[in-house]
Amino acid sequence: MEKFLIIGLGNPGYLYKKTRHNLGFLILDQIAKKHFFSFSKKKLGFISEFNFEKKLLFFLKPSTYVNHSGLSVKYWMKKEKILLRNILIISDDISLNFGNFRLRGKGRSGGHNGLKSVEKEIGTSHYARLRFGIKNHLEKRIDSYVLENWKNEEIDCLYSKLDVGIKIIFSFVTNGLQKTMNLFNANS
Repeated sequence: MEKFLIIGLGNPGYLYKKTRHNLGFLILDQIAKKHFFSFSKKKLGFISEFNFEKKLLFFLKPSTYVNHSGLSVKYWMKKEKILLRNILIISDDISLNFGNFRLRGKGRSGGHNGLKSVEKEIGTSHYARLRFGIKNHLEKRIDSYVLENWKNEEIDCLYSKLDVGIKIIFSFVTNGLQKTMNLFNANS
């Protein structure tokens, strides 16, 4: 059975639960809610297995905090013998307008410490990443902005935007990276 590792970046703990930087955790929690599964605390993360169309999906929320996410990603890739082409990292992106998604098969970290950590630990920037826009129009410092809670006006449309992200994730698993990029990048 083909295996996939879907990683949502975020920080563990109640203090960070509603922050913009926890977008990756939030989208995985929404998938778990829709498909009725839960996460278990394991080594370096919270993980869940889910069978989907004859594929085994591992959903991972690293417990290493965003800045050290690569440690968890590397561990679970090796433990479950998951190919690089079958991993997808989900993160927030300060450069994209709020609610826009961008799927890429390689690229730079864009200053995101979680992506920097992943690249350092797995030794490449050639991995699929799904970024969700949280652009800061208020000229605030990035580090404080990403650790702020979502504003009420953002929450109003956040969950409908997350539904699009969930479609992208499952398309990545069933259709592959290139076809999914063709389907969704032009529309986000």
